[in-house]
Amino acid sequence: MVSDAKVDKKDRILMQLAHYFITVENYTPIVVKGVKNEIWLENIDAPYRIVRINANYLHNNEQLDFDLFKIKNIVRQVKRKTLSLSVKTLNILIDVGSTVELKEKDKIDSIFVDANKALEKNKKLNELYPTLKDNLVKSKDGIEFVINITNDINVKTEKDSKEYEKVFRIKNNWVTSLLMCINILMFIVAMIGMMTKKYDLYTMLSLNKYYVTHGEIYRLITSAFMHENIFHLIMNMYALFIIGGQVESYIGKVKYTAVYFFSAITGSLLSCVVHNNLTWSLGASGAIFGLMGALVYFGYHYRLYLDNALKTQIIPIVFLNLAIGFMFENIDNGAHIGGLIGGLFMTAAVGIKNRTTKQDTINGIICSTILIIFLSYILFFIH
Repeated sequence: MVSDAKVDKKDRILMQLAHYFITVENYTPIVVKGVKNEIWLENIDAPYRIVRINANYLHNNEQLDFDLFKIKNIVRQVKRKTLSLSVKTLNILIDVGSTVELKEKDKIDSIFVDANKALEKNKKLNELYPTLKDNLVKSKDGIEFVINITNDINVKTEKDSKEYEKVFRIKNNWVTSLLMCINILMFIVAMIGMMTKKYDLYTMLSLNKYYVTHGEIYRLITSAFMHENIFHLIMNMYALFIIGGQVESYIGKVKYTAVYFFSAITGSLLSCVVHNNLTWSLGASGAIFGLMGALVYFGYHYRLYLDNALKTQIIPIVFLNLAIGFMFENIDNGAHIGGLIGGLFMTAAVGIKNRTTKQDTINGIICSTILIIFLSYILFFIH
């Protein structure tokens, strides 16, 4: 009968380990061309970013050295793809000769797992993964074993796909629309005041170091909603529509709002720090650069899903916009840089669902607080 089919010992170990790392440790399979009897897994947030399970027989130390050389080349490709400076790899070997001496080399830790012994008896593997013994598929029946493994992995994959779809699906980005409306309305009101000569909203609300240091702190925010002319407004609103819509969709409306206003403040603070009392500044670009920082942070944590978009699109756009600021006069790069840093720190502070760790959030809060205190101290007590 079909149910009497047996699963090879090495294949059983291979599938048990793959099942554990995918369903419990949240690893994702990597497609590696030209390999047989191997499984490659990746989790950029785990201590071992790559786990490689190899069922091929290694007869001696020379074969092990060549095997480690192959691993190193593949890891180098992963490092380029994920913008990682260091990638620690766990190399699990299921079939090695008695003379093979396992060793650590180039951040690759090798462990031997004997296919003739139960995984829960492997001391080193269970030290690294204490939950392993309680999460192994232990069915004795061959077909039932394969079905259980396959079903669990499919359920996990489907869950991950739903999470991915939830993050990247098109949403109603009404906060971005509201911010654009406020900017446009402020521009219209300011123009009416200039034409009727009844009031000067630019002088009242734009950023100026003298007025900020003499108590008009509200200018740190209001200046981010003022624009010099229609061209200035259109350029910033287009950027806000494109970048803001993405960030709001990715991180959520409340977090997006926090990042936007925090970036506006840090951009305004650094602008005041680097300029004198004669300089006036206005525009939403500081806050928009903060959204770019948020996009960089998000892209880094979702870089496996975004493929090469972080390297080829997101980061180059940020540097291109900064470069443009240095190439032309009357562009407030202080606000741009302050907003960019503020957006990066605040995004870490508010976090990205299912991606940002508690430690990352704490670090983000600390960095955001230090940034505000540092810029405020320089502006109000040193200058």
